[in-house]
Amino acid sequence: MKGDLFSSEHMVPPTTVPGMSVENAKCIRYVVNGEMFARQGSMVAFRGNLQFERKGQGVGGMLKRAVTGEGLPLMAVRGQGEAWFAHEAQNCFVVEVDPGDEFTVNGRNVLCFDASLSYRIKTVKGSGIAGGGLFNSVFTGHGRLGLVCEGNPLVIPVTPQQPVYVDTDAVVGWTAHLQTSLHRSQSLGSMLRGGSGEAVQLMLQGEGVVVVRPSEATPQKAQQPH
Repeated sequence: MKGDLFSSEHMVPPTTVPGMSVENAKCIRYVVNGEMFARQGSMVAFRGNLQFERKGQGVGGMLKRAVTGEGLPLMAVRGQGEAWFAHEAQNCFVVEVDPGDEFTVNGRNVLCFDASLSYRIKTVKGSGIAGGGLFNSVFTGHGRLGLVCEGNPLVIPVTPQQPVYVDTDAVVGWTAHLQTSLHRSQSLGSMLRGGSGEAVQLMLQGEGVVVVRPSEATPQKAQQPH
């Protein structure tokens, strides 16, 4: 067979890196030797001797999605082999978490992660006013975390002199040592319509970075089950 489809651009190269790596802009490859965790339904291909097991729905078995507080089911992948993960053709990125680091991430942006990472569910302070609360997952430990994002994310520095305000539907995650609070303001849309509606942004203060996707989630997409 010949043609552009079979060019080196699309052909999967031999395995060179153990663990997690970005295969291309839309897919992450994981060379499994033991155990790792991934979003249920995100595996698009695998080879080798791998078993996929749904994680329990009890404490520690769920990641929370932002705003709605819905659960994001996880699966454990065990054995020896390779697996490829993707979600709705979103762009993929890998975050290296070192000992002492802490990365807070929106559950809807989690694709897969090393078993050596720990996570806990955290509610953003004061977010009870925003549609049932703003839930995020805080990752700690030592390992890699695979994320998905609609489009290329913006990584915005936060300094004590310059806090950053982020739409709650657009935030992907932020680094440790940033303080969060909710900020109300009149939305541009309501101003243009002559209304008096308010918008809510997440305000981040301190020293670090915040990751933002370059679009808001539509209500239909934000509520979609996965």
